[in-house]
Amino acid sequence: MAQPFVVQFNPVAVHLGPLQVHWYGLMYLFGFLGAWLLGEFRRKHGRLPVNRDALGDLIFYAMMGIILGGRIWYMLFYYAGGIRWTWTDPLALFRVWDGGMSFHGGLIGVLVAGFWWSRRHRLHFFDTVDFVAPLVPLGLGLGRLGNFINGELWGKPGSVAWAMIFPNARDEDAALAATDPHLAQIMQQYGGLPRHPSQLYELALEGVVMFTVLWLVSMRPRPRYLVSGLFALMYGCFRFAVEFVRVPDVQLGYLAWGWLTMGQIQSLPLIVTGLGLLWLSRKAPVLPLAKAQSQQSA
Repeated sequence: MAQPFVVQFNPVAVHLGPLQVHWYGLMYLFGFLGAWLLGEFRRKHGRLPVNRDALGDLIFYAMMGIILGGRIWYMLFYYAGGIRWTWTDPLALFRVWDGGMSFHGGLIGVLVAGFWWSRRHRLHFFDTVDFVAPLVPLGLGLGRLGNFINGELWGKPGSVAWAMIFPNARDEDAALAATDPHLAQIMQQYGGLPRHPSQLYELALEGVVMFTVLWLVSMRPRPRYLVSGLFALMYGCFRFAVEFVRVPDVQLGYLAWGWLTMGQIQSLPLIVTGLGLLWLSRKAPVLPLAKAQSQQSA
């Protein structure tokens, strides 16, 4: 094996005096901006019968749902101290700079925000979800790119040609090498254990593949539920599969059978939901294109 690529980037993108702007934060910003631009494009092409102001409200509420839902879900299911923080350190919920966001919680936050917004505008909830679903993979892909730049959420040791060294995993590498002479030799040779770049796998699957499929399907006449069902099914399957080569959260480890992770457990309902929505789409009406509304329209 040739010398593996070492994932060692500066997580700080820009220094503004005492303020540090991190790449991971910029990924969130780019994701929300991209969702707004793509949503406006879709709105102008009749994919949702609302004006620009209403779309802006939807994107803002979805953004708040991602942040609040993602953080709360992480603290409930992934936080190292369990749920004891709710009475011993409730302010931990707001220390987002310490890290810790969950996609599944962010998804629930978006759905809650979308349901409330849909009722205000008297639209079918799943027409809204079908509209939003193709906008999400952009943020997912950028988020995984941010994880890669941070050198976090790395994969398991592997011998694939594209395996990479993650310096942040040095302690874990040393622990594995201490129990396996072969791994110890590899670590001595490369300065670390080559690992699967699982962040890039997820970028490709949850970002590029999901965006391409959902965008192409959503730009054609299609029945209600179809886009939402494809989103849930693809994300659930992709996340479940990548978890096999991704190191589980250290505070949780494997939950059963030496391979089942929390990410896989939480992806199973998405797979079931996706299949259910695809079944519903078989008899659902094909949605006509709406006439794009102007800025002043109601």
